[in-house]
Formats: sequence, structure tokens, C-alpha cells
Amino acid sequence: MSNRSLWPTGGSVGWPSSVTGHHSTGGLVDRRPAGWRPGALPGARAGVEEAAVRSAVADINQALDDQITADTTPEQARTLIAAEVRAWIADQAGSGRYRLTAELEARLVGAVYNERFGLGALQPLLEDPDIETIDVNGAHQVWVNYADGRKEPGEPVADSDAQLVELIRRWGAYQGQTARDFSPAKPKLRLALPDGSRLTALMTVTPWPCLSIRRHRMLDVDLDQLVDYGTLDPGLREFLRAAVRSRKDIVVTGGMGSGKTTFARALAADIDRDERIVTVENEYELFLHTLPHRHADIVAMEAREPNAEGVGGIPVRQLVTDALRLNAKRIIVGEVLGDELVPMLTAMNTGGEGSLCTIHADSAGEVFARMLILADSGGLTYPPATLFHLAGMAVDFVVHLTHQVHHQHGHPVNQRYVSEVLEVLPPGDTDEPASNQVYVPGRDGRAVPHTLPQCAAELEAAGFNLSYFQRGAAR
Repeated sequence: MSNRSLWPTGGSVGWPSSVTGHHSTGGLVDRRPAGWRPGALPGARAGVEEAAVRSAVADINQALDDQITADTTPEQARTLIAAEVRAWIADQAGSGRYRLTAELEARLVGAVYNERFGLGALQPLLEDPDIETIDVNGAHQVWVNYADGRKEPGEPVADSDAQLVELIRRWGAYQGQTARDFSPAKPKLRLALPDGSRLTALMTVTPWPCLSIRRHRMLDVDLDQLVDYGTLDPGLREFLRAAVRSRKDIVVTGGMGSGKTTFARALAADIDRDERIVTVENEYELFLHTLPHRHADIVAMEAREPNAEGVGGIPVRQLVTDALRLNAKRIIVGEVLGDELVPMLTAMNTGGEGSLCTIHADSAGEVFARMLILADSGGLTYPPATLFHLAGMAVDFVVHLTHQVHHQHGHPVNQRYVSEVLEVLPPGDTDEPASNQVYVPGRDGRAVPHTLPQCAAELEAAGFNLSYFQRGAAR
């Protein structure tokens, strides 16, 4: 076994691990000091011990290559890893440079496990519930963005850009439902991680390999929780709950990072548990199929990229069409990005009443112009009037989310909230669909009632109390 790793005898070596799913490993108490943050080793000299850990992990993993196979369970792997770590420590002990402690063993076991079954040095960041995004610009620069608006540097995740590319390539091959290539021939990787996070990576089209991870911190969420978070008020919650229960087709819009996917999950929580749902996504992000207490009859579909020869791909537009053949009562498209737009609108109009989708837009009213852009980028040749007519017949409501970060008492405050709700109607005097401004931005930007929708009687029959609307409109 290689003897190239250095481990200084000074300093604490405690580390959180995903081996047990919480911040202790093998029954050891979490020994992180106050002020510890993911990616930083307590008491370490910058870059020294972290590099030593990565080197040790590489040695130990190499020794495990013939022991851990595709048939090895995580429990068996933990046992094999622990044995190999102890062998490595014993092999290195003769140099006198190592302090042999339970913390050292636990940290190495966790790091090796993370390298094989998680995202290596990034795994502790994924386990921090306060982190929203992780950005890696080459091997040596990491930025961590927190839910409260803070942005802090993290520790390097690889020793070189070449090693970073190899790590991303392995994650693409083993972390998702289907293997996805990452190479000069396919320099872009988009991947849903097992915990629900979304990974995007690029190479060759950038000066160095880079990746970004957007964590979905609320996988199991409903509208009640979003009221608690300040995303909407109780009156709007009851309005949207009635819209879902009365099978209205809803498009959720917002800018990047506004919480569209989380909001779609919360809306879906009000769908009857036994109702048949099919979700369609480029990469899994909704993860409704992991919530059997909310959704008992669900099929989750994920697009498949073509192979290096350009064959074998299954696009979202095809899956949306297939969803109707699976007897879907509701179809939920995680994000409409291109030529799946028309199949989605057709499904809403013909067989998937009460369906949901999300679209990137900077305002509720902009969604129709965005639909034209998406259709054009997807190669669709529908005349605008035809597309607008389809949208007006298919969509019932557009719910728009706003994301703002402002500073309060010198600290950043992250806010996501509903700012508009449009009722969509068939085109009238113009090509674009007619619309009713049901909720508009109030003085603080948050949605307040403005005009009763034409379908108010249906919402009332589904449980919406019109007095909510009247009280809110007076504010």
C-alpha cells in the first residue's frame, strides 16, 4: 500500500459522516467545536490536513477496489472500509507521524464511505440542513451559500482539476437513476442526487471544470408549512388548496432560486393520496414518489440522455405523452424547458385536469411570452395565435414566486413569497390569453386579493371561504 500520505500528529480530527446518516460515526460522539462549519477541519492548518485526508482516502479506496463490488451492500461496505482503514493506520504507524485515535479512524471511515457512496468531500456540505447551494470553480475554489443569505468559502474538494473531473464522472455514472456521461464529448452533466439535490457540471467549455449543487431543503412540504415560512398567508393557502382540489391546472412561475419546485411539491400535497399521479422531469427534483404517506399511486419518470453515439435518448416531451397512456389523472412536469411545452398543455387540456408544471419567468404576465420562446427553442413551429389559444384553454392559474435578499441589522435575510396569481382565460380581443389579476403585489410585494376569479363558485364548492378574499382585499 502506498506510503505517500502525511498526517500531522497535532490537531483535532473529528468529522461528520454519512455512514450513519447523522453527525456521528460508529457510535462516536460528535466532537466538533463551537463555530465549526462544513468543509473546515477544526484546528487544521489551511490546506495541509485536508490534502492528507484526500491522499489517504485515495490509497484506501484503491485497496478496496477488489473488495467492494456492485453487489456489496452499504452495511457490508462499512465493515470492509473499517477493516481497511485500520490496516492503513497500522501500516502508517511506524513513521511516528500519526496520533492513532478513534477520531482518526472514524473520520477516515466516513471519508472513504463518502468517496464511494456519496460525493466525497462535498458530502458533509450536503448533510448540513442550512446550506442551499454549493458552487465549485475548479479543484481549489468552493463557495457555500446558506439559507439565511450568507456566502462563505469552503475547503477544496480535489487536488487537481483532472481529479475533480474524475470525481464528477464517477458521480454521473453511479449517483443517478441512469448513468450519465461526463467527458469532452459530453461536457455538460445534469444529475439528481439521491437526497433530492440537483447537480450541474461543465468541462472544456469553461477554463476549469465547475459544478453547482442546488439542495432541496424541503422535500416533504405542504402549504401549511409555507404559511409558517411566510411564503403565503392563510387566505391564499385556502384559495390554492381549493384550486388543487377542484382540479384546476396551475403553472408556477418565478426566477432562478425562487422556490418553484418546492412550491409545486406543496401544491401536490393537497392532491388526494390515492389519486394516480405521473411526474415527468429531466432530472428528478420533485421526489413525490419518495413520500408514500402523501402519494400512494404515483409513477415518477425521468428523461434519458442519448449515448455518445446520439441514440437511446428519451425526452420529456415523449414521457408527457406516455403519461396519459399510464392512466394518469394528474401530470406534474417539474420544469418546462422546451419542446415538452405543447404536450404538457395538450395533456392539461385533454386528460390531465388538475395538473401542475413550473416555468421560469420574471412575472406572471410574462409567462405567455416565455411560452413562445420555449416553443421556438424546442423547434416547435406553431403560430403564436395557436399556441396562445392552447394555453388559454389549458391553464387555469399562474402562481408567481418572488425571491429577495435584503439586509436587516447587518445580516442578510432570504425571502421567498407568492407575489401574484393570474386566472388564465381563452384569448379575447388579442392573440394572448385573457387574464384576471386575482392576487396582486401588496405594499410589501406579497400577494393580496384583487379580483374574484370567474371560477369562484367552483373554488367555493371545493371549500374556499370567499370571506378570506374579502378580508384580504381590504388590506
